[in-house]
Amino acid sequence: MPGKYRGAMLMASAASIWGSMYVVSKMVLGSVAPIALVWLRYLVALLAFVLLGLITRPGWRLPRRHWFLIAAIGAVGYGVSIWAQFLGTQLTTAQMGAVVTAATPAFMVIFGRLILGERITLGRIAAVVLATLGILLVIGFQGVAVGKLAGGLVLLLAAVTWALMSVLVKRVPLDYSPLVVTTYAMGVAFVLVTPLALPQLPALSLVLHRPTLWGGILYLGTVSTAGAFYLWNRGLQLIDAAGNGGLYFFFQPLVGALLGWLMLGETVGWGFGFGAALILIGVGLTIKGVGSGNGRSALPRPCND
Repeated sequence: MPGKYRGAMLMASAASIWGSMYVVSKMVLGSVAPIALVWLRYLVALLAFVLLGLITRPGWRLPRRHWFLIAAIGAVGYGVSIWAQFLGTQLTTAQMGAVVTAATPAFMVIFGRLILGERITLGRIAAVVLATLGILLVIGFQGVAVGKLAGGLVLLLAAVTWALMSVLVKRVPLDYSPLVVTTYAMGVAFVLVTPLALPQLPALSLVLHRPTLWGGILYLGTVSTAGAFYLWNRGLQLIDAAGNGGLYFFFQPLVGALLGWLMLGETVGWGFGFGAALILIGVGLTIKGVGSGNGRSALPRPCND
């Protein structure tokens, strides 16, 4: 199978897992504060990364000149963005959480131009517009309620910071171990989040005896963090530009809306099928190279390899 198709499958799978994350986090957030959930998610993920590192034995030393870049990736992406996703989801619905953070691909195109010098082509713009229209139809315009404005703004912050992190990480050399880069970046975020999470941790003892709650936390830490980051970043290694890779992110709100309807009883708009088709068309344009443009070499977002 050609690399671009394998990359598409991996990234679509990762984004679909992140779509399911909204439903799981919405249920867990009923008992756990957002910042405490971020802390627990990273604790579980770091344990998984360290265990994998003991098995694969990668080289853990990185040149000092890239320490600030990796710290920025951890602080912006794994710190601010993930916390904002959870807080925004708590303040609104799982569907709105999916649709607002679907702005990430558009911001990836912009940051790709500003930071990596990638061209903004008409094909790439058309693909993003088609997929965005598809998301509006999938959710239905009633999904973005005015009363949820605060949650929507927090989720917009999550979208901007995640896009910035995704582009920044493309400046990490390809020969660096993705497992090592991810572990260090997540370690930075874990250190930053810990002082904020500490006041919330005593309350966890009252709820963590519930098996279903532990199941949700383990899912968020292992599947939607360690597993999905691996799939997404392996896929990024097989495509050419950040702007193109962002299109696969639209599978996240698509799956989030579907599971929100199936599991949380949230309303799905009448245009779900038509909207899903537009998303697939937009992604198809990217796979065929219609939205491609010349830019600097694509480097992967940190993952566990």
